[in-house]
Amino acid sequence: MNVGLVAHDAKKKLMQNFCIAYRGILSKHDLFATATTGRLIEEVTNLNVHKYLAGHLGGTQQLGSQIEHNMIDMVIFLRDPQKPKKHEPDIFNILRLCDIHNIPLATNLATAELLIKALERGDLDWRDMYK
Repeated sequence: MNVGLVAHDAKKKLMQNFCIAYRGILSKHDLFATATTGRLIEEVTNLNVHKYLAGHLGGTQQLGSQIEHNMIDMVIFLRDPQKPKKHEPDIFNILRLCDIHNIPLATNLATAELLIKALERGDLDWRDMYK
């Protein structure tokens, strides 16, 4: 499965800790992330992460393009709802595209943990048939 990983600045440490905790599960899948998030994940987990551009430089648009082409199976987007971002339309576009293309999406830690456990159990294998 192809897993998209994105985290706002205030959530990057949380994303690192999440990836450390679930490294065993994530290591069995292909990971895609915006530039800084991907680099930070690689540094603490030694997982291989395909890195897009930085989110504000078009990385979220690159992720959106892969979602549109049905190349991403699940997205974990740890976002910071407290601080508006200049590129907020790109963020909402990812959420919209996941809804349109039936891509499981987590925007907080609780939902991310549910999705990662579902991924481990094989509950998302329907995505292979959906493609």
